Amino acid sequence: MAASTNWYELDNAAKIIPASAKGANTRVFRLSCELKENVDLETLQKALDETIEEFPFFNCVLHRGIFWYYLEESNLRAVVEEEHTPACMPLYIPGHKNLLYRVNFYKKRINLEMFHVLADGTGAFMFFKSMVTRYLQLRHNLDENIKPTDDFSVEEKTGDAFGDYYSKQKGLKQLKEMSSTKAYQVSGELDDYLLPHLVEGCVSAGKFLELAHSYNTTVGVLCVAIYIKAVIQGMNRLQKRRHVVVSVPVNLRQYFNSGTTRNFFGVINIDYDPADYNGELESIITPVARDFKEKLSSDSIEKTMNSYAALEHNFGIKMIPLPLKDIGIGFFDRSAKKGVTSSMSNLGQIKMPKEVEDYIEGFSAFMTASSQQVCVCSFKDRMVFGEVSPYKTHKIMLNFFRCLTELGVEVVLSSNDYDEE
Repeated sequence: MAASTNWYELDNAAKIIPASAKGANTRVFRLSCELKENVDLETLQKALDETIEEFPFFNCVLHRGIFWYYLEESNLRAVVEEEHTPACMPLYIPGHKNLLYRVNFYKKRINLEMFHVLADGTGAFMFFKSMVTRYLQLRHNLDENIKPTDDFSVEEKTGDAFGDYYSKQKGLKQLKEMSSTKAYQVSGELDDYLLPHLVEGCVSAGKFLELAHSYNTTVGVLCVAIYIKAVIQGMNRLQKRRHVVVSVPVNLRQYFNSGTTRNFFGVINIDYDPADYNGELESIITPVARDFKEKLSSDSIEKTMNSYAALEHNFGIKMIPLPLKDIGIGFFDRSAKKGVTSSMSNLGQIKMPKEVEDYIEGFSAFMTASSQQVCVCSFKDRMVFGEVSPYKTHKIMLNFFRCLTELGVEVVLSSNDYDEE
């Protein structure tokens, strides 16, 4: 960790985020917890105030340096409000000294929204689970010693795992390869103000697991395979000449021993040629599973991790002034997007202390994108697919949920807008 008493260098994944936060892609994500009772504002504020003391890194503001952005500790206090604005609105405003997260609520739902500079989904969930646990302790006079299972020391939470595990490799070459493919691009009627349109589909986690087993595959592979099928269903003959490429973030904590709440993820791209689809889901599952296996090997994961760290360790890039870096990173980000159709992030099973489980209905997650991104998470038997896009309709996700229904998995849908479809 490179930090003084009051400032932090950005981790390597975070370095590209401020320059790429444009338009609909605010780089803000939302985690939600739906309780079985209405939320009390005063109790939630107290829970937040106490929890942030264990996660001081999140109470930082973002500044522009000569060569890189950096984070500075702040005495600003996040104030809980009842939700009254659209979801995932910008948190980073250049030139403004403001916190990079917000907490709000609506009826039974608690929301944490965070700028991706601070953390990835897994790291933010560590904070969110602690806050929800503390809220329920205060609200129901539960034992104060109850802690989430992924509780680490303050030093572990604020550590820069990229710096801890970086080994010198040709990481920049890896980044170039990730942006070399031209994939099919999702399109649709954009919101006039580029506001995020959210849709949430809830299914039985047990039923989905049974479905994955029936195809002799994993939940992660099946999610991506069905999503690719949903994309293909919306393509015309000419569009099917382009590959469907689904970007899948990988939690590197599974491969390296780290308790950091900061960004520590890599990305693998699952590439599928629509010409190989014969109408049977198996014709998608087989190559997708093969691609997962190859790209989740230990060597590939290390290369993916080093590709982010290479940005910091490349001397030529280090010495470029920040305004020029922003231009270059923006160009690379746009080029990389041409190689990706969409993204799907699987945050896995969300586990809470058993003492608070009965007060919770479930969790969901959403991540903004210039086009479309899907987040998946489960709590007990409640598996939720959360999708965000700036498009007024959710054609691909509706195809996705129809596919699930046809496969015998019931879906409960909700949205923050009205779809005429």
